[in-house]
Order: sequence, then C-alpha cells, then structure tokens
Amino acid sequence: MKIISINAGSSSLKFSLFNMEDETVIASGLFERIGIEGSCYTIKYNGEKIEQKVEMNNHEDAVHLLLERLIDLHIIESLDEINGVGHRLVHGKDKYSSSVIITDEVIKDLDEFSDFAPLHNPANILGIKAFKEVLPNVSMVGVFDTAFHQTMDKTAYLYPVPYSWYKDYGVRKYGFHGTSHRYIADSVNRIFGREDLRVISCHIGNGGSIAAIQNGKCIDTSMGFTPLAGIMMGTRSGDIDPSIITYVMEKEGKNASEVIEDLNKHSGLLGLSEYSHDMRDIIESAEQGNEKAILARDKYVRTIVNYIGQYYLLLGGADAIVFTAGVGENSSPIRRLVCESLLPLGVKIDLEKNEIRGEVTKISDKGSKISVYVIPTNEELMIARDTMSLIGE
Repeated sequence: MKIISINAGSSSLKFSLFNMEDETVIASGLFERIGIEGSCYTIKYNGEKIEQKVEMNNHEDAVHLLLERLIDLHIIESLDEINGVGHRLVHGKDKYSSSVIITDEVIKDLDEFSDFAPLHNPANILGIKAFKEVLPNVSMVGVFDTAFHQTMDKTAYLYPVPYSWYKDYGVRKYGFHGTSHRYIADSVNRIFGREDLRVISCHIGNGGSIAAIQNGKCIDTSMGFTPLAGIMMGTRSGDIDPSIITYVMEKEGKNASEVIEDLNKHSGLLGLSEYSHDMRDIIESAEQGNEKAILARDKYVRTIVNYIGQYYLLLGGADAIVFTAGVGENSSPIRRLVCESLLPLGVKIDLEKNEIRGEVTKISDKGSKISVYVIPTNEELMIARDTMSLIGE
C-alpha cells in the first residue's frame, strides 16, 4: 500500500510517499513559492535529488505537477497505486481529538476554525481541495496538530480569565506539535515494552513545545491558545507578561497586531541575540564569547528546564525525557546544558553518547534516575499510519 503524507502551507506543499508494507519512504519533496514568481520543486528518491524551477499558479498546479513527476520518474506507474492521502491539519479546535476521514463537514470546520490558525487552516484547505480535484476517488485523512492534546483536563487547558471567554470565544490552551509528541509517546512505549510511562517530550526546533505524557496521553503542554506561548523559540518569545503588549504599543506607537508580529517573528533567539534565530549560529557565536549569544542560549535552556521541572512534579516523576526536532535531535550542547541543569532530579548523561545527531539513542548514564533519549520525530509517518488505519485497506 502506498500513502502520501501532505503538509500544505500558504505557498508550499511538502510530501512524503510511503510504502506502508515496511513504512519506508519511497520519495519525498517540497514544492515552493506556489503562486509566487520563482516557484520550484525538489523531489528526492533512490538517493537522487531532482530540482527544477517551474511556474505554479496555485496548489492544484503543484499537485498536478507532483503526480505527473511521480509517474514520469517511474516512482509509481499509475495513480491507481496511491491508496490514500493524509493531510497535516493544524487546528481542529476542541472538536477533533483524533484523526478523521476528510468530509465536507471537516472542510467546513477547518474554515470556521481559521480564526484560530489564520496562516495554516486556509492553506490546509487549499491542499485538500487540490488533491480532491486530481484524485477524486482516493480517500483522504486529516491529522490534527491539536488532537493529541485534547486529553488535557480543564485544570490544564483553561486560563484564569473570565470563564465567558472560554464559553463564548473558545479561549483555552489547545497545544500544538501533537503529532510529533504522539510519535514520541509511541516510540518510548515500544522501547520500554509497556505503556504505563511518565514521559516528558521535548520537541525543540525553531518552534518548540514540551509535553507531559502519562500512560500515552497528554496531560499538559507548553504551547497554548496559539503557538506563541511556552518555551523561548527561534523567533517567538514564549511566555511573557501580557501587559508588555500594551506598554510597547504606547511606547512605539504600534497596534496590537504589530506587537504580536514582533513577538512571533522578531523575538526568541533572534530577539535576544540580535544575530540569528538558528541555534547553530547561536552556539558558534557563544563559543566565541559573544555575550548576547550566550544570553540567548542560556535563556533558551532555562525556559526548557523550567517546563521539564514543572512537568516532573505534575507527573509525580518521570520514566523518560526525550529530545526531538531540529535542536533536540542535533544540538549536543543544548542537550548537555539542559541535562546539567536537571542534576537535582538525578539526571546524568553520557557525554560521549550525547554527541550523536539524528539517531535513536539513550544518552543517559547508567547512574541516571531518569532515562534520557534522543528520538528523531516522524510526523509524516504518523500521518501515513493514521491514513492507512482509517481507510481500512
């Protein structure tokens, strides 16, 4: 069985084609600058990389081109080989607690929930409609970023604000990166051979979130009503005093949207370092003694440690702490600094094992009271698994 996992952005479309018999990636790629001058695509398969500039006016053009290239390159021989299409969907509000077959009702809900994810839900809809046009008889599944976090109770997801804000406007913590955190939970269950585990999942990349997982279910997570909340990120501030917003509005003559834009795109590592949002740049500059880079690095580490400590108490301990995503999988200095700060919890890592990049590895020392792992996340595979499960092939 062959399943395509799709992640559609406003001007992009990322795909992975899986052979689900052994869960291997047959081909993957990215179609960029859709509807913008200079549009192009990249397709990887059999160790090869195909790149080409080509005009794509909309997502339908991109999907047509993708399927044509899959056949032209003999990655598939006909469209009949595609058994299902799984779509990453960012926001399902509190209606969707699991993946679903995409129906007209689901598309309608995505449109209605666009206020909660204005940059993502409309793009997700474009991707769905494009594939429906080209593959009308192929079943499609929606996998929501927010779904995994719907097991949180009200103590976790409600804010201490007027209750009417929740009742009337849906103001609550939703959480994101849910598909990644679910993949980590499943992976740890397989490693330990049981499900009654307390796991702290650290998805840290340019965006980042921490999740407290008990018995395979999320009981709390750091991102909130939007992905702006929680730990410090590449360009996002994470948690701040909300009064800062009106204060800066008055000082700089900005409106609320402009300040939120600053908090989303000009804060975090970039804001503190005044140099870069990329952790690789920050680490290199910090090692050269750049004080702002050192500050940005250390603040980043502290926000992660704060959430791990909070969730350790919430879970009543931890069986495993897992690092994943771009920084978590590849930055040994950040993992080391985080774990050194967790020494009071009995965390000890093997410095040699910690030097790995992007491999499933237990990096904790034999004397560590908590197992520490690096596990590369695979959201695309989770989407494909859910698609295969739901289409019932």
